[in-house]
Amino acid sequence: MNFIIIEDELKTAKSLQNMIVDIKPEAKLIGQYQSIERSVEALTQGVEPDLIFMDVQLADGLCFEIFKAVKIKCPVIFCTAYDEYSLDAFNSNGIDYIVKPASKEDIREALTKVDELRNFFQQKSTPDLEVLLSKLSPPTGKTSFLVFKNQKYTTVQIDNIAFFFIRNDTTSIMCFDRQEFTLNQSLDQITSTISPKQFFRVNRQYLVNFKAIKEVEHYFLRKLYVKLVIETPDKLLINKEKSHNFLSWMENRHRQIYVHLNS
Repeated sequence: MNFIIIEDELKTAKSLQNMIVDIKPEAKLIGQYQSIERSVEALTQGVEPDLIFMDVQLADGLCFEIFKAVKIKCPVIFCTAYDEYSLDAFNSNGIDYIVKPASKEDIREALTKVDELRNFFQQKSTPDLEVLLSKLSPPTGKTSFLVFKNQKYTTVQIDNIAFFFIRNDTTSIMCFDRQEFTLNQSLDQITSTISPKQFFRVNRQYLVNFKAIKEVEHYFLRKLYVKLVIETPDKLLINKEKSHNFLSWMENRHRQIYVHLNS
């Protein structure tokens, strides 16, 4: 196993190297770098490790800048005195996250995890790790729509759209500033291309932005009545079959929405 260490403290890097080689005598250090700049330079010039041990905070910034500059395909074990970057680490090929000072047992457990994952993927025809991570990450969806109005084309950003709706067999956009545009796409097509975390298809006619929801009430026949910050041409009702999914979609959101359960 060929590995590199990206660490700006020389004593820490040496201690880490000794522990790795002690645990895995066949492991070979093929590079040691102390900065983002030097790491990017080495990786772009052909250094190809099987594993990277990487400190988060380097002398010239956070190590995540490295991933923006060069494509890293191998697993990464992050070693840092700060644990607030754990989410960023696991979104950057992170296999494990070790808080300093790292013990020999910490390193052993991290290396064991790498071996177990490598063995599993070899049995499954070894997918590219970056491809695998992209599949595990939720899709962000379209960020804008091209519209035509008053003999001009313009772009409407998805965050500015309060809801999509169908009127007279035509799909339209209603923006938070109350501007309205028509689209040549069906509501089904739009639903399949935008983020399901941001928009919910409340019924056949309406697809609403979470930010546009003002409050929700119970309605007759166990339906839900959804009120938006902008008045809609029709009353937004969600049937009882879809109510549970809608409430689950709203759950754990950061913005408070009033749900009148006793209405």
